[in-house]
Amino acid sequence: MKRFAIVIGALLLPSPAMAEVKESSASGFVIQLGIDVPASAQQTWAVLVRPREWWSGGHSYSGDAANFSLDARAGGCFCEVLPNKASPKAAPRGGVEHMRVVYVEEPRALRMTGALGPLQAGAGTGTLTVMLKPEGEGTRILWEYAYGGYVRGDVPALAKAVDGVLAEQVLRLGRALGARAIGKAAPEPAPEQPDSNFVREMEAGIGEANGAPVEAAPKPGPGAIPPEKAVNDQGFVGR
Repeated sequence: MKRFAIVIGALLLPSPAMAEVKESSASGFVIQLGIDVPASAQQTWAVLVRPREWWSGGHSYSGDAANFSLDARAGGCFCEVLPNKASPKAAPRGGVEHMRVVYVEEPRALRMTGALGPLQAGAGTGTLTVMLKPEGEGTRILWEYAYGGYVRGDVPALAKAVDGVLAEQVLRLGRALGARAIGKAAPEPAPEQPDSNFVREMEAGIGEANGAPVEAAPKPGPGAIPPEKAVNDQGFVGR
């Protein structure tokens, strides 16, 4: 069986607008990425939920992204079929659940939980939140992957590797949506750092009716919990 690899290599793809290992500790890490694409939110959503069209087969168990599927509904599975190599027409020899959908709001928000790749063998779990924000005639795609639990090995190094893998997928998604690739001779621009409102920008809008803009939160008084840390029992900020 081909391993779900974690590698970092040179990519001839558009650079993400934002990319950063935001947090890292002995118990986990948070990765934030983003990219702008010249497509509407609805067009972006249609491609996002078809990972077989943009996910790298090099980061799969079967070696072929065509075996991926994503059932974009609450409880749905981001899964991979393991075909029977001896007889392609025979029943699959198995399958993999990479993540499970826990929140879906077309064409604005998708949240899934699960430990990707070799992280699956550990005792932790991750949460991937994807937000689509209209920007002019295009869309800004924002990703956040938060992983925590018992983590074996060098966590900072692992976080950096996972960041590289997820960045590749975001870049491939961007290319599938028309983001311009970088030629071999073109220098790769330094990625911008996410601003301090990144998480609030991603999470505050989830669940708001009709995508209504989120009002700026008032400054907290003495002893108050800042809004960005006031997470309710449903896991969302500002609701």
